[in-house]
Amino acid sequence: MNWNKVITVGFIVLFLGVGGYAGVFFLEMNRELTQLRAQERGYQRKLAEAQAKLDAQEKYLRQLRSDPQVVEQVIRKKLGYVRAQEFVFRFEDPNRSP
Repeated sequence: MNWNKVITVGFIVLFLGVGGYAGVFFLEMNRELTQLRAQERGYQRKLAEAQAKLDAQEKYLRQLRSDPQVVEQVIRKKLGYVRAQEFVFRFEDPNRSP
């Protein structure tokens, strides 16, 4: 028996085994990386939406702090306040059940 051929075949089998394992490992890591990138895009989109909402709320807060007309509108709408010479007419919704 030729030991050189046996050793060569052994190394080839070992090389193919290690190469196969590395290939499977690489594919798994690539799949996981693709998933993480998709997840990151989703989080970036949610972050942008939250940032836009925060900007709108900060703008509204600045208006409440500095614009008396906006404050008056909020008080009238949310609390139902009216001026001394104003009248409020309220109509019942006929479709609404008691």
